[in-house]
Amino acid sequence: QVQLVESGGGLVQPGGSLRLSCVASESIFSIYTMNWYRQAPGKQRELVATVTSGGDTMFAGSVKGRFTISKDNNAKNTVYLRMNSLKPEDTAVYYCNCIGLWGQGTQVTVSS
Repeated sequence: QVQLVESGGGLVQPGGSLRLSCVASESIFSIYTMNWYRQAPGKQRELVATVTSGGDTMFAGSVKGRFTISKDNNAKNTVYLRMNSLKPEDTAVYYCNCIGLWGQGTQVTVSS
């Protein structure tokens, strides 16, 4: 079974940046749509960003203009979420999702 592994989370000050990575055990991102979700304590999981197999991208309104999603053109099994101008409300566990599969999540904490 294909596995997804996220990394790159951590503690960052407001206004800072992080880049999250999602690595799949097989090269599926050239075939399927890939999503980043996040879940803050006490809240429902929400869709943050999407990249289609063709490279089209979509973002939640709360992160538009601050987050970008991209595929690694060399490593067909890696997708990145670049997060700039981070806010305390971006604090959450971030998950990658593809064809019904989920990673274990990576914690992002934005705090001074």
